[in-house]
Amino acid sequence: MRSVIGRSAASGRTIGTVLVIGALAATLTALLLPVHLFGGSRPAAAAAAQGWEDDGRGTVSTPYGPLTPMDRDFVRKVRLAGLWELPSGRQAQERSSREEVRTAGEHLIEGHTELDQLSVETGRALGIELANQPSEQQRQWLSQMDAARGDEYDRLFANLLRRAHGKVFALVAQVRAQTRNSMVRSLATRANDVVLDHITVLEDTGLVDFEALAGDAPGAGRTGAPPLALAPAHGERGGAAH
Repeated sequence: MRSVIGRSAASGRTIGTVLVIGALAATLTALLLPVHLFGGSRPAAAAAAQGWEDDGRGTVSTPYGPLTPMDRDFVRKVRLAGLWELPSGRQAQERSSREEVRTAGEHLIEGHTELDQLSVETGRALGIELANQPSEQQRQWLSQMDAARGDEYDRLFANLLRRAHGKVFALVAQVRAQTRNSMVRSLATRANDVVLDHITVLEDTGLVDFEALAGDAPGAGRTGAPPLALAPAHGERGGAAH
């Protein structure tokens, strides 16, 4: 009888151990499954919270190093920036009576002419499809400035562009710190310098509302400014630029 009881107890402990191991294995599988299915990429919501858009294509190998979804989105955003900020700079030089605003416009033209060329070269080398025209939202921002006059125009220009550059500055730094692709790293290095220069000259106009900047909520703005200067809208890439 004691032998039977002993065997039953041992069998019970064995079954319990198997159940515990099975539960742990199931938990581990559940934790690892999303990583396997999505190739280790961040969920779209997490990417959006950091200011970039996951295209779902994962990381690919290139002669210049691995190319991540964040890398590709950054290159697209640089291209899109020039498509609405270059016209903004030209317009500021033509329409503003303030020397500081015209100077800011000149810096926008110079900086985004260079970045636009670099982004197109980078996109061509890495096989990234780029836009050929501003997104619908970007055209709306340009229309806002088209409709403004005098002091209203100057203030709208300074605050739209300053908010835009401030929002993207953190993303540029993130890409520069994390990318393993040498071409993307070079573009991010130059973009960092250009964005900081533009922030400086826009602030030098004396028209930036810093209180409004501090009170901005994500995705919102009293002047209709973009939540991210370089952010494209889904499906508005406008065709290849390479």
